[in-house]
Amino acid sequence: MSNPQQLRYSKEHEWLSAVEDGVATVGITEHAANALGDIVFVQLPEVGDTLTAGETCGELESTKSVSDLYSPVNGEVVEANQDVVDDPALVNSAPFEGGWLFKVRLADEPKDLLTADEYTEFSGS
Repeated sequence: MSNPQQLRYSKEHEWLSAVEDGVATVGITEHAANALGDIVFVQLPEVGDTLTAGETCGELESTKSVSDLYSPVNGEVVEANQDVVDDPALVNSAPFEGGWLFKVRLADEPKDLLTADEYTEFSGS
């Protein structure tokens, strides 16, 4: 398992893409997707929702358990990935590509995010 170097990671196992025009993409890591098992339901924040870093903003349900989704940043949701709502297995099969979860316009500079190497050491993946 390889964590893309260009992404930043939270200790709650979310990833954040590079910021373009103040907007970043958020998803869960391959490590988290594997730990959850087959994801069968995704509840995402809605466009316009204001997110606070470290707080719950959605839910992922798998055949093993239900897990809260945490926002890695402060900001406003500008897009939710309807493809993963319609086909939750995308989160397992392509967590860093088509399985992204939502896009957020950042309210401030993200804090406490890990580099790929730091996340690999933290998660053991």
